[in-house]
Amino acid sequence: MRPKERAISKFEFLFGVPVHVRRLVRRNEAGFIGLAIAAGGIAGLCVAALLAGANFLHGWLYGHRHLSSLVALDAPIQALAPVAGGLILGISGIYVRKWMPRRPVDPIEANALQGGRMSLKDSALIAAQTVISNGFGASVGLEAAYTQMGSGFASWLGTAFRLRRGDMRTLVACGSAGAISAAFGAPLTGAFYAFELILGTYTPFGLAPVGAAAVCGVLVSKAFGASGEFMNQMALKSALSQTDMALLLLLGIICALFGVRVMRAVSLVERICGRIALPRALQPAIGGIIVGLLALVTPHVLASGHGALFELFGPHPGPSDVVLITLWLKAAASVVSLGTGFRGGLFFASLYLGGMIGQVFFFAVQYFDPSLAPDVIVCTLVGMAALAVAIIGAPLAMSFLALETTGDFPLGLVMLAVASVVSIIVRRTFGYSFATWRLHLRGESIRSAQDVGWMRDLTAGRLMRTDVPKARLDMTIKEFMEEFPARSTNQWVAVIGPSGGYAGMVFVPDVHLAVVHDDAGPAGLGTFARSPDVFLLPEMNIKLAVQFFEQSENEALAVVDNEKERHIIGLLTEAHVLRRYTDELDKARLELSGESWIGAS
Repeated sequence: MRPKERAISKFEFLFGVPVHVRRLVRRNEAGFIGLAIAAGGIAGLCVAALLAGANFLHGWLYGHRHLSSLVALDAPIQALAPVAGGLILGISGIYVRKWMPRRPVDPIEANALQGGRMSLKDSALIAAQTVISNGFGASVGLEAAYTQMGSGFASWLGTAFRLRRGDMRTLVACGSAGAISAAFGAPLTGAFYAFELILGTYTPFGLAPVGAAAVCGVLVSKAFGASGEFMNQMALKSALSQTDMALLLLLGIICALFGVRVMRAVSLVERICGRIALPRALQPAIGGIIVGLLALVTPHVLASGHGALFELFGPHPGPSDVVLITLWLKAAASVVSLGTGFRGGLFFASLYLGGMIGQVFFFAVQYFDPSLAPDVIVCTLVGMAALAVAIIGAPLAMSFLALETTGDFPLGLVMLAVASVVSIIVRRTFGYSFATWRLHLRGESIRSAQDVGWMRDLTAGRLMRTDVPKARLDMTIKEFMEEFPARSTNQWVAVIGPSGGYAGMVFVPDVHLAVVHDDAGPAGLGTFARSPDVFLLPEMNIKLAVQFFEQSENEALAVVDNEKERHIIGLLTEAHVLRRYTDELDKARLELSGESWIGAS
């Protein structure tokens, strides 16, 4: 018999893909790579469009496209632009929350919990809010909007082609790869950003589609005028001594600690705003006032810091005191902007902040012993990438960013060593990247984009059997043995107490063996009831169920409706749970290795 056709949604009616085309993508790896290229191209186009929108706002409000490269604002009244942007976000947010009450999902959360499913409408909203935030001068980057739109469109494509869960997650990663590649003009950086942050692991199968999407993203964005350049060409001193290596590792440690403080500071600002009972709609405007005041001191605090990073890699480093002051002001502006509700990310801000930390480190070493100081550009590059690793994660992506922007292979190896040290320090002392830290504050337990959504979907309520063998607590041993003989197919029986609630589990052979050995005596059924206070709830996921089985040392547990009344609604055995758990793990392994395509092709 042919499988029953499910109802066609409005989305599929308007944008439905013919069955033979869907099969080409679902069953053929080459077809899937073609879809990944399309996702990367769309991401590159989105990057060019979003960048053009932000630059338009910069030119309209400040008279310059690269705000952070300004020495001073043309007029003090321009410092009010972040306030205006904050008011727009705050007031519009009131209506947005009524129109779209659910919280938008970013690519990391989508891949970790929802199998790559994202809302294109939510993604467009986040992108628009990010462009407004950056365009009006808030100290946030556009990279969040880039990846949101790139992955959002990729998920939209995956929905149209009805992709499997694993393929959908890979396609979402392709969208982010194309976006980051286009943003920096660095395809290797984009590809490994997708592997490390959006997929959460490196997969042999994902290499071809993710790599193709990354290259396509760069080509499309450059075709539309977004070059992705963020630093000047420079000549580097390739030979690094052992002393240089040791000092650069020390710089990495400093960046790791600084990055953790920045991430914690953002949540501190959020808590302060909550404690002083500041209306949510006014929080971005208050943050805009602070950013505007800081911009009167130096415009380098505005927007993502793209223009200022060009200046940082100029032929002559700025005065040490100016760089140090700018470092703290930029960090404060970024923390306040994100903590008060502006949309955006810390990716590009972390590059600029890290570059300044590298220069301050160079000045400090030079002050104590000029002969020991590494090259100032090397310190700037290492600091830039090290802080990005601390805040964003993705040590390989940041190492490739240094390699692709300089073409210096020895420096790339140094950066890999520093990035590894930074990653370990942040993981051991903090445990989160900025994105997963924000999810943690919202109550999520995920620490990466590795797929755990299937685990949450497999609940006790979905796995249980509903035909539960039951026995009353006041039942005599004789009655029990008659109803449940020794060779009964039901080896575990749930016991019901006087109030009708769960009172434990009885293993049928225990009762029969006790009678055979004359150990039962006048004892009632309650004597054989195990774990009367251990049970499962329908919403418990499979991981929690396994823990309950291990702690109770039972082979079966009852599923009850709630903790108070404890009415039995199902039964779950440890063997069934472990079998399903193993099946899902094996399925995930096949998807990661690409073996699932062998049977489909």
